[in-house]
Amino acid sequence: MGRLKPQSFREIKRRLEAGGFVETSQKGSQVKFVRRSGKVVDTAIVPKKSEVPVGTLRSILSQAHISPDDWEQLG
Repeated sequence: MGRLKPQSFREIKRRLEAGGFVETSQKGSQVKFVRRSGKVVDTAIVPKKSEVPVGTLRSILSQAHISPDDWEQLG
């Protein structure tokens, strides 16, 4: 299993989009990404920062229902 490390907003956005998410809105520096599959809707809120800390990235992956291993595959 790869270890998570801080990543830029641009990298997180790229990987979320590779995982089927689309950017739907922004409130201040928080950007909302949504993925719909049937009746299931996954939502992830990502801070628009040059470097997102590992703890925040873990929270984003939890919201998005993406495992760290799957996250590495999206890279």
